[in-house]
Amino acid sequence: MSDPFKQASGIRKVLTADESAEGRLDAWLTAQLGAEFSRSRVKVLIKDGMLTVNGAPAADPQKKVKPGETYEILLPEPEDPEPKGEDIPLDILFEDDDVIVISKPSGLVVHPAAGNWTGTLVNALIHHCGESLSGIGGVKRPGIVHRLDKDTTGVMIVAKNDVAHRHLSLQFADHGRTMPLERAYQAIVWGRPPTLKGTIDAPLGRGTADRTRREVKRAGNQEADEAITHYEVLERFHETSNALSLASLVECHLETGRTHQIRVHMAHIGHPLLGDAVYGGGFKTKANLLPDDARKVVNGFKRQALHAYMLQFEHPRTGEIMRFEAPLPDDMMELVVALRGASL
Repeated sequence: MSDPFKQASGIRKVLTADESAEGRLDAWLTAQLGAEFSRSRVKVLIKDGMLTVNGAPAADPQKKVKPGETYEILLPEPEDPEPKGEDIPLDILFEDDDVIVISKPSGLVVHPAAGNWTGTLVNALIHHCGESLSGIGGVKRPGIVHRLDKDTTGVMIVAKNDVAHRHLSLQFADHGRTMPLERAYQAIVWGRPPTLKGTIDAPLGRGTADRTRREVKRAGNQEADEAITHYEVLERFHETSNALSLASLVECHLETGRTHQIRVHMAHIGHPLLGDAVYGGGFKTKANLLPDDARKVVNGFKRQALHAYMLQFEHPRTGEIMRFEAPLPDDMMELVVALRGASL
């Protein structure tokens, strides 16, 4: 007879009963494992042969715990919940049988993940599109070929079938080098970049101290990815007599598409985005240099000032070059108006 404990996969947890251990095995194990596993769930695991005592199979939940014994229990890998459709409004710029193009608002997470299992763009797409979404992205990311940060606004495209998904994925992987894909962002940054036009070529990787952050790495670092951002200053705000600006509106074109790329690159050259608490928190006090009205607007802006205003791509079925733009959202426009007023 095969041993289910040896054949099954999961997380193996080894526990040794100390001298104070007593009572039924299922009750003692539940107390050791914490709130994630109920007593009834632990009992089922024991009956299913997922427990050994001193290396020997044990399938009796009522067995008494003995001090000094070693218990190894096989816990199932945690499963992510399958996303369900939710009636979340979508700002649809274009839709046909192959793709859907939307303007994403601030605060909308693209796909389910820890801490955001509901209320995401994927939940909205499942409700809107039904079963027509591409399955290549997997259960949690149906149709998703690229993403924007939760608090970044702007144009996104989603694939509605597998053929479209593959074609669009190739375009995003090419980054517009040989294919017609093009992405452009507008951002409001602190200060004035050193030149009106420039290129930031600095590889990015996970942060050393905080793996959720990204940081610039040395060239040749095996854990870093190539990252290139082209920027152009569109407008300068609150210029002083020595030709310095307190803030600037810039346009950024991505030659690569790394996580947090624009945010990290602009911070790297000393001009982080307004409202970016992760990469620009040290610049927050610069708002104190503004007149009262403008300072209130800047201090009340609680996200990074970044908007994906333009997306161009080749339609996966027709081959037509399609271009979509979304104007600055109201909160960023209010920020621009306030900064312009402070420049008078």
